[in-house]
Amino acid sequence: MALSIAGSDPSGGAGIQADLKTFSALGAYGTCVITALTAQNTRGVSGVHAVPTDFVRLQLDTLLDDVRVDAVKIGMLSSAALARTVGEYLRPGGPLSQHHVVLDPVMVTTSGARLLDEDGVAAVRELIPLADLITPNLPEAAVLLDIAPATTVDGMEAQAQALLDMGATRVLVKGGHLVAETGGGRRAVDVYGDEAGVQRFSGQRVETTNTHGTGCSLSSALAALRPRRQDWVSTIVEAKSWLTGALAAADSLDIGQGPGPVHHFHEFIARWERQP
Repeated sequence: MALSIAGSDPSGGAGIQADLKTFSALGAYGTCVITALTAQNTRGVSGVHAVPTDFVRLQLDTLLDDVRVDAVKIGMLSSAALARTVGEYLRPGGPLSQHHVVLDPVMVTTSGARLLDEDGVAAVRELIPLADLITPNLPEAAVLLDIAPATTVDGMEAQAQALLDMGATRVLVKGGHLVAETGGGRRAVDVYGDEAGVQRFSGQRVETTNTHGTGCSLSSALAALRPRRQDWVSTIVEAKSWLTGALAAADSLDIGQGPGPVHHFHEFIARWERQP
């Protein structure tokens, strides 16, 4: 059982919708608590309506009173009050404190616009030690650390270590905004860090503009897979492999006039196409 605590995307490519698709694609039963409604399509966000904090709490209490949850993905938290409310459930002794928790700190749009004020960012920082894994992209890592975004893989490693020093138990700095030139050509490099140090995960870079919801989908893939995998490293390897396939198949969807979503069900489509 996997739970997504995040905002809604009417276009279906990111947020709650992407999380539920990812959970299903990877064999996890998906549940959700909605934190914000957005007016959104593939070309951008035109409005955000935050769900009142008391109602988010009611959603959580009602769900957890009945349904077992094994892993949690936390995405868009639209205010400091909401972030601190969710934090109450993650603290030792809280209803979600014994679960695998992936925190995707959604604070910056693709265009670079901030989604949270400074108080909100400070509240998200308070959640960092309460999560098992945080998954910031380069702009989000920079906001958390209050520094400029990394421009090299070495810089990503330094920022991953800085987030560990800030209190993170584990961190995966996503390098999708950075093209790494290696001996094998253009690669997508993420940096993972834990108490043992930092390491690089290099994978195939898929050349597509249809990347809407990539970060949401990766973090929810990690939450879906972790309860059934031996450790976080093997979980990351499998989640990244699945996402690479979703990106490779993204162009076949033809959704919207802007950057479209990844193809969450690419493995099923390929299987169906092989049927006689």
